[in-house]
Amino acid sequence: MAKVHNWQLGREMLYPYDAGHPDWQFAFVFNINRCIACQTCTMACKSTWTFSRGQEAMWWNNVETKPYGGYPHNWDVKLLAMLDKENPEGQTWDPAGPKTPEKPYGVFEGKTIFEAAEKKYGAQQQRVLGYLPGDQEWRGPNIHEETAAGKLATEGDWGRSTQLPEHEVWFFYLQRICNHCTYPGCLAACPRHAIYKRPEDGVVLIDQSRCRGYRKCVEACPYKKAMYRPTTRVSEKCIACFPRLEGQDELLSPDGAPLETRCMSSCVGKIRLQGLVKKTPAGDWAKLPENPLHYLIRERQVALPLYPQFGTEPNGYYIPPRWVPRKYLVQMFGPGVDSAIEQYSCPDRELLAVLQLFRAGRQVIFSYKIEPGPKVAELEVTMPGGKKKTQQIFNDTIIGFNKLGKEAVRVTVEEPTFERSKEHLNSI
Repeated sequence: MAKVHNWQLGREMLYPYDAGHPDWQFAFVFNINRCIACQTCTMACKSTWTFSRGQEAMWWNNVETKPYGGYPHNWDVKLLAMLDKENPEGQTWDPAGPKTPEKPYGVFEGKTIFEAAEKKYGAQQQRVLGYLPGDQEWRGPNIHEETAAGKLATEGDWGRSTQLPEHEVWFFYLQRICNHCTYPGCLAACPRHAIYKRPEDGVVLIDQSRCRGYRKCVEACPYKKAMYRPTTRVSEKCIACFPRLEGQDELLSPDGAPLETRCMSSCVGKIRLQGLVKKTPAGDWAKLPENPLHYLIRERQVALPLYPQFGTEPNGYYIPPRWVPRKYLVQMFGPGVDSAIEQYSCPDRELLAVLQLFRAGRQVIFSYKIEPGPKVAELEVTMPGGKKKTQQIFNDTIIGFNKLGKEAVRVTVEEPTFERSKEHLNSI
């Protein structure tokens, strides 16, 4: 195996292939705090890409309830248990390690799915540690939906069970699509070399003319987002709506500017922000602080990768939910959880402005500019540690620009209100 640098782990790791990096990388941020599990994103994807025979069990986009359930069922718990078995008590982060821009979460000292596979099977036997879900695990995408965990409240104890910073009874919604990883497990495992990353945007695709349906990708993907289609006997997966990324929709993008994917552009709760981040030839993120994804992920670190310890360097990031026990969140998103929640609980002026860009328009936003506005409010906020903090809110205007440098969206921090005239038919 080759050695590649994984910035999310803060170290080099083993991977079957030498590193190769695209010019731009498709990436996204989901704000879990806003999701209402309406499944509009799920059905938008389903009606566009997986409505045909043999795709009945395919949900490229799904919203599942944690800590139970998942699709396929318990996909993450099973893999976490397998990794712990291969490296007992060793799947930990170095708490004393220095945190730098190159190592924002410190150093992960455990084994990735590639390193654990080499230990268990040998480098020549199997490249990725994983498992193949059975038919029962694919049967339904919303098993255990809205099933809560934690200490159930007793009589007279209801209020205490749902108090921030951590609820005693809790659950949350996890929105998932393919993470289009920098080091994909599906790509590493495919014996046919049918899976590849596009050099222009890093989207991971399957060449179905080469695929023979061995399902090695299904077994190896730690997020279980590669799926087998029995009618065609090949695997399929999320393609990041690449015709929209290419600006091929003449109605919504007459000038050819990249568009957000279907699941992103249909989001009712405005929890999603998708974009493209510039990569250097060495694979680092180019320093573009005006890019909203770069600002949220690399500069402020308020959005965190999903299970970074798997080692695939996923390009899907999440703003963690405020009310969930921290130990659970650290296992899922790494050691940056406390800092992310602290910032989100009382966002400063620029962070609050950037958060307004979520689902503000259909075109991909490559950069933003903030026009200062007047102060409109002061709020007392209780921080996760219990301290009180005063938040000043300014009605700034944030402008998002597309790839061509044209204005794509303009929003204000304070939502405008409009009063209808008395002549309007629906006026009271």
